[in-house]
Amino acid sequence: MSQTAPGAADRLPLRTKLAFGIGSAAEIIALYAVSSFALIYYNQILGVPAHWIGIAISISLVLDGLTEPLVGSWSDRTRNSKLGRRHPWMYAAPIPIALSFYGIFNPPEGLSPLALTVWCGIFVSLLRQVMTFFHTPHLALGAELSPNYIERSKVMAYNSFFTWAGGSAMSWVAYSYFFPSTPAYPRGLLNPEPWPLFALTMAVTIVVVLFASAWFTRDRIPFLPQPGPDVKKFSAGAFFSDIWKALRNRNYVWLLVGIFFLSMMLGLKEGLRLYTATFYWGLSSEQLRWFVIGSFVGYATAFAFAAKMHGKFDKRGTMVWGAVAYSITTAAPLVAGMMGVLTPQTPNLLMMLIAWSALSYGALSVLQIGAMSALADIADENELRFGVRQEGILYSTRALAAKIDQAIGSLLAGFVLLVVAFPEKATPGAVAGDVLFKLVLWDGVLAAVPGLIAAICYARYNISRDSYEVTRAALMARRAANGSAPASAPVKDPPGVIAATPAE
Repeated sequence: MSQTAPGAADRLPLRTKLAFGIGSAAEIIALYAVSSFALIYYNQILGVPAHWIGIAISISLVLDGLTEPLVGSWSDRTRNSKLGRRHPWMYAAPIPIALSFYGIFNPPEGLSPLALTVWCGIFVSLLRQVMTFFHTPHLALGAELSPNYIERSKVMAYNSFFTWAGGSAMSWVAYSYFFPSTPAYPRGLLNPEPWPLFALTMAVTIVVVLFASAWFTRDRIPFLPQPGPDVKKFSAGAFFSDIWKALRNRNYVWLLVGIFFLSMMLGLKEGLRLYTATFYWGLSSEQLRWFVIGSFVGYATAFAFAAKMHGKFDKRGTMVWGAVAYSITTAAPLVAGMMGVLTPQTPNLLMMLIAWSALSYGALSVLQIGAMSALADIADENELRFGVRQEGILYSTRALAAKIDQAIGSLLAGFVLLVVAFPEKATPGAVAGDVLFKLVLWDGVLAAVPGLIAAICYARYNISRDSYEVTRAALMARRAANGSAPASAPVKDPPGVIAATPAE
């Protein structure tokens, strides 16, 4: 199994949390650029029907989601004396990720709309497939870095903050330097010229940052859990056994269903966000880049206070109210617009929208930190029941649910544009008012419904600080009795977990 690092149960070095966190920055640069820009690029720049691209992106998400559990189970069972379970995957992924990303925004000239749709689907699918080889082991690594209830929340706070940093930095650079307003293109995102250079710059950045995250966390490898001698190598039978174990934990299932509905909301809103900002609110690239202030305030606040909130309210409470707050705060300004309270001519409109974005991003970040930290606690429950660590499979099946639902959200976003009859290669200020009203109805009111359903699901999660301590004490006792190796015999289950079965 693992060695015990001095102080590992209490605090991690700052450099370890920073090195882990920056990996999330590169992940979000790739994934957020696709979710935010691919639809508008292929639809408004290349003239491909929006619902075609929505279908292509959705298919890529489903295909990628199906590989997530495979990679999670395989990395859980990886045996490498020098690189551990996670780092071999993290070293192999960066270059294929960058090449796939570059291909998305550089289709060959002269392709028909159908061929462009196929090109988009293939390269987005490739990107997501190879990102899985980094993303899933990376998240599992974060869960393994500390066994402490609050320290885990701090680790995931770094993950959340650097997720913001990567997405915000990418957006700021894109709007400021690649897609600024020009006399020919007052809405810089509609300028076809900068897209290849944008893709190349982001691809190089992705390679550098992903390698840095893997390299500067390598010193923790000796202290991370390793498969015990009784844990079988990866196989089809072992894979399905891992899935079955994960899905037998009720806390995990409720968390999974909550993430499923939240991801539906995120997928829909990401697909419509730039349409709403550009065509409904009439914001320019220079104005859009200032939303980084709102997201910074939200994520920085969550970074500073989420772990403290988990200590006071437990993770369940922060997830429930985070989902409710996110649903309300994202809908509020659009509902105000539908009622005529806010219009593109409202004084200080930009500052109002940024303030609402700060509230929504703060709520979302608190929710995400809680959910990611809770998965590490669930891994302890499953080790207690089955005698094996399952961070990879737990985080991967979580990603499977999220990506399938993001696929539904992306597909739905494409069809929303079809249903509301949003024109291709539209001109800001020239889109019919009834079309814009229907657009914000979807982006505001209807998109909030899955988020509220997610809050109900999170309320069913029942690992508390006290039940966590019971689980940890039982694990420590069993490890001591077995010479620090995971026991194969089950022990009494902690509260909220169904009956145990013998480990393989």
